[in-house]
This record gives sequence, structure tokens and C-alpha cells, in this order.
Amino acid sequence: MIKRPTPPAPSPSLLIDARIAELGDWRGATLAHVRALIKHALPDVLEEWKWRVPVWSHDGLICTGEAYKSAVKLTFAKGAALADPTHLFNASLEGNTRRAIDLHQGDAIDADVFNALIRAAAALNGSRGG
Repeated sequence: MIKRPTPPAPSPSLLIDARIAELGDWRGATLAHVRALIKHALPDVLEEWKWRVPVWSHDGLICTGEAYKSAVKLTFAKGAALADPTHLFNASLEGNTRRAIDLHQGDAIDADVFNALIRAAAALNGSRGG
């Protein structure tokens, strides 16, 4: 039996590109937009593909980006520990650890506030207590 080498798996960034293209509607555009914001806030962010969804990490998991029929959900792994004075978090508020932002068709997100949240999540991951 001849063993053939397994072709390399596509990079996480290519898988995220494919997911955005696959969605092809407002959800894909929203996911692409928040992805760009995340990469702007943290240029050295690590893009990963886990649990069949985009994942962004920096010294640990920052958030996932899931697309549902009526929302794009950004779930922050340690969201409950982050200050949120402008109330970006609007979902998964009852938990002790995670928090999420649900974006629906037509929703806008304040780029400066969102970028500050992304940077705070990365800082929390990098702290000793994080």
C-alpha cells in the first residue's frame, strides 16, 4: 500500500475568508467588518479556526465570530471581566465568564469603542490574573 502525503490544511485566515464568502449577505459583510476592526486594534492578533468558527487570540482567546440566521455573535471568552461602560455586550449577560455582542442586520458598531474592548481583552489575557 502506497501512502500519499496528506495535503496541508488551509490556513485559518483562508477558512475565515471562505466563511465570509459562503455567507454572501449582510452577515458576511458584518463578519468581514468586525474582522477588519479586530486586526486594526491588534495588528499581531492570531486568527484561528476552531469549532468551525473564526477565533481571534492574543495571549489567549479573545473572541469567536459566529454567524446565525438573524445575528453575527461575537463571544468574548473573558467578557464578564471587561469593563463595558457603553454596553456593547448585549447577549450572554447571565454568565460568570463570557459575554457576547449580537449584531443584527443594519446594526452599526462604534469602531473606537469596539477597538478599545478588543485591546482590553488582549491586555486581560496578558495580565497575571487573566
